Amino acid sequence: MKKIHVVVRQSNVRKRATSTIFAVRYAECEKNQAADVGRHAVDGCREFLPCGDREDGALTCAACGCHRNFHRRKI
Repeated sequence: MKKIHVVVRQSNVRKRATSTIFAVRYAECEKNQAADVGRHAVDGCREFLPCGDREDGALTCAACGCHRNFHRRKI
Protein backbone atom coordinates (compact mmCIF):
# COMPACT_ATOMS: atom_id res chain seq x y z
CA MET A 1 0.00 0.00 0.00
CA LYS A 2 1.47 3.33 -1.06
CA LYS A 3 1.24 6.46 1.03
CA ILE A 4 -0.20 9.51 -0.66
CA HIS A 5 1.11 12.97 0.21
CA VAL A 6 -1.36 15.81 -0.10
CA VAL A 7 -0.10 19.37 -0.35
CA VAL A 8 -2.54 22.15 0.39
CA ARG A 9 -1.59 25.58 -0.85
CA GLN A 10 -3.14 28.82 0.17
CA SER A 11 -4.09 31.25 -2.52
CA ASN A 12 -2.50 34.67 -2.55
CA VAL A 13 -5.85 36.44 -2.63
CA ARG A 14 -6.05 38.93 0.19
CA LYS A 15 -9.26 38.91 2.11
CA ARG A 16 -10.61 42.17 3.35
CA ALA A 17 -10.78 42.25 7.12
CA THR A 18 -13.98 43.59 8.52
CA SER A 19 -14.80 44.11 12.14
CA THR A 20 -18.12 44.86 13.71
CA ILE A 21 -18.51 46.10 17.24
CA PHE A 22 -21.72 45.30 19.06
CA ALA A 23 -22.84 46.91 22.28
CA VAL A 24 -23.69 43.99 24.58
CA ARG A 25 -25.88 44.45 27.65
CA TYR A 26 -26.82 41.80 30.15
CA ALA A 27 -30.42 41.83 31.36
CA GLU A 28 -32.28 39.79 33.97
CA CYS A 29 -30.77 36.77 35.69
CA GLU A 30 -31.93 33.38 34.43
CA LYS A 31 -30.13 31.18 36.97
CA ASN A 32 -32.37 28.43 38.30
CA GLN A 33 -32.13 28.81 42.08
CA ALA A 34 -34.22 25.69 42.80
CA ALA A 35 -32.47 23.20 40.49
CA ASP A 36 -31.23 21.05 43.39
CA VAL A 37 -34.82 20.25 44.47
CA GLY A 38 -36.10 19.68 40.92
CA ARG A 39 -38.03 22.93 40.56
CA HIS A 40 -37.60 26.14 38.57
CA ALA A 41 -37.30 29.46 40.34
CA VAL A 42 -35.31 32.56 39.42
CA ASP A 43 -34.42 35.48 41.65
CA GLY A 44 -35.63 39.00 40.99
CA CYS A 45 -32.37 40.38 39.63
CA ARG A 46 -33.38 42.70 36.75
CA GLU A 47 -29.99 43.78 35.40
CA PHE A 48 -26.35 42.72 35.54
CA LEU A 49 -24.36 45.09 37.76
CA PRO A 50 -20.60 44.37 37.68
CA CYS A 51 -18.93 44.39 41.07
CA GLY A 52 -15.30 44.95 41.98
CA ASP A 53 -12.46 45.76 39.66
CA ARG A 54 -12.29 45.11 35.92
CA GLU A 55 -10.25 41.89 36.07
CA ASP A 56 -12.43 39.30 37.80
CA GLY A 57 -15.11 41.35 39.52
CA ALA A 58 -16.64 42.37 36.20
CA LEU A 59 -17.79 38.78 35.72
CA THR A 60 -19.76 38.70 38.98
CA CYS A 61 -23.10 40.46 39.48
CA ALA A 62 -23.27 42.79 42.47
CA ALA A 63 -27.04 42.38 42.81
CA CYS A 64 -27.39 38.58 42.87
CA GLY A 65 -23.79 37.32 43.16
CA CYS A 66 -23.88 34.98 40.16
CA HIS A 67 -21.69 34.83 37.05
CA ARG A 68 -22.39 37.04 34.04
CA ASN A 69 -23.25 33.99 31.87
CA PHE A 70 -26.48 33.45 33.84
CA HIS A 71 -27.82 36.82 32.68
CA ARG A 72 -29.73 37.14 29.41
CA ARG A 73 -27.57 38.73 26.73
CA LYS A 74 -28.94 41.66 24.69
CA ILE A 75 -27.16 42.80 21.54
